[in-house]
Amino acid sequence: VQLQASGGGSVQAGGSLRLSCAASGRFFRVHDMGWYRQSPGKSRELVASITSGGRTNYADSVKGRFTISRDTAKNTVYLQMSSLKVEDTAVYYCNSVLVASMQSEYWGQGTQVTVSS
Repeated sequence: VQLQASGGGSVQAGGSLRLSCAASGRFFRVHDMGWYRQSPGKSRELVASITSGGRTNYADSVKGRFTISRDTAKNTVYLQMSSLKVEDTAVYYCNSVLVASMQSEYWGQGTQVTVSS
C-alpha cells in the first residue's frame, strides 16, 4: 500500500494550491483520509480529515480557507488551499486508515508548501 502525494510548491500569500494524495496497492477499503502538516520546530498537526461518509473536520486555523474532498472511485483525497498565509508554510503529509491484510494507518511522503509574503 502506498500513498502518493503531489501538488506542493511555492506561492505568495493570498494565493492558492491544491494537494492530491492517491492510495494505491492491494486493499479492500479506505476509511478516513486526511492531511497533516509539520513546520520546523513544531509537532505534526492535523489540518483536515474526511470520513468515508464525507464528514469533514478542520483545524481552526484553516477553517474557511481550506477544503478537503475525496474521490472514492480513485481512492484520492484533495486539499484545496486558498488565502494562504505565511504561517501555512510546512511539509504536508497525507494520511489514511485503510484495510489491507488488516486495518492500519498509512502515511504518504511529505510535500513542501512554502508561502512567501
